[in-house]
This record gives sequence, structure tokens and C-alpha cells, in this order.
Amino acid sequence: MSNALHVTITDEPWAAADGATLRAAQRAELDARYGRDDHEPGTPPTAEDIAVFLVARDAQSGRPLGCGALRRLDDTSAEVKRMYVVTEARGTGVATALLRSLEHRAAAQGWRMLRLETGTEQPEAMRFYEREGYAPIDNFGPYAGSPISRCYERVL
Repeated sequence: MSNALHVTITDEPWAAADGATLRAAQRAELDARYGRDDHEPGTPPTAEDIAVFLVARDAQSGRPLGCGALRRLDDTSAEVKRMYVVTEARGTGVATALLRSLEHRAAAQGWRMLRLETGTEQPEAMRFYEREGYAPIDNFGPYAGSPISRCYERVL
């Protein structure tokens, strides 16, 4: 990929400034896409329920480019939360690197399956997850019955 960026991906505290900035940018983008701010069924993730939070940075400048998290669902599975890549870094492999890092961390925790929710106004996210081996499933947990949710899972 000619436009690939060299990135480093590290664990960071949920409350760290760069992660908070990335999550705020994601929220603003989704609010604009959905035309409202109530587009997330269920309980938003917090420092108390996130097991892993990763930030991808440009390896040369240290600039934060994206983030992703894992929230434990049960002894064998977790949910991918807050996957986000800044607009200018999309299409460069950052999202794939983040997702693979999350999968590696999930496997290290003993989780054999990852689930996630995205939305109807995020067609590029749906294409991305399907391309990366995630299969569409019936909406689970707090997303059941949500007309704007699309859920996926992948066995690791």
C-alpha cells in the first residue's frame, strides 16, 4: 500500500488526553452523520469496564491517529468499542493495524470471540469489518431491536 503510514500502537489509560480527544472527534462525526446525539444504544464504555484501550500514533511524529478498545462480555468474548481513525489517516492501514492489535490482546486474555456494533450510517465501517473477517449477526445485548445498529462477530 503506497500510502501506508508507519504506526506504533500502545496501551494507554482510558482517561489520557489523546484518547479522550480521539473519542470526542468520533462522537462529533457520528453526531453529524446521524443528525442527533442519541445514536448509541446501551451503556457507553468507561474506564471501569474497558479492559484494553489502544492508541495508534504516527511512528515519526507521535501524532495520535486512531484508537480502539475492548470491553469484556463474558469469559470467552469481548466487544470492540470506540474504533476510530482520524479522517486524514483513513485508507492507510491504521484501522487494520488497530483491529489486529485488539484481536491479539483479546486472544491473550483468553477471549475466543469478538463482537461489535456499528451503525447504518457507517457503510465504510460495515465494509471494513466484513473485509476483515467479521460476519454479520443478529443485534445482540443492548443493540437488539435497534433499527440503526448492525452487529458483527469474529471467532479468533
